[in-house]
Amino acid sequence: MQATLTSKGQMTFPKAIRDQLGLEAGDKLEFTIIENGQLLIIPKKSSVKALKGMLPKPKKAISLEEMDNAIAQGAAE
Repeated sequence: MQATLTSKGQMTFPKAIRDQLGLEAGDKLEFTIIENGQLLIIPKKSSVKALKGMLPKPKKAISLEEMDNAIAQGAAE
C-alpha cells in the first residue's frame, strides 16, 4: 500500500490500514525512526477509563471550598 505526501506535509492513511488499526478521526499516532532508518508508527489509543486506579485514593476527602482555596494559593505563588 502507498500514500502520497501533500505539499503541506500531510498524508491520508489507506482505509485498509485505518480499519485494521481501528483508527478514527482525532486519534493520535506516535512516530519513531528506528536504527535502520525505518519509520515506526504506533497508534496511541487509550480511553480515559484506562487512567482509573493510577493514583491512590486520598486519605480524606476535601470540600470544594478547600479545593478552590488550594487553587487560589497555587495561582498566587
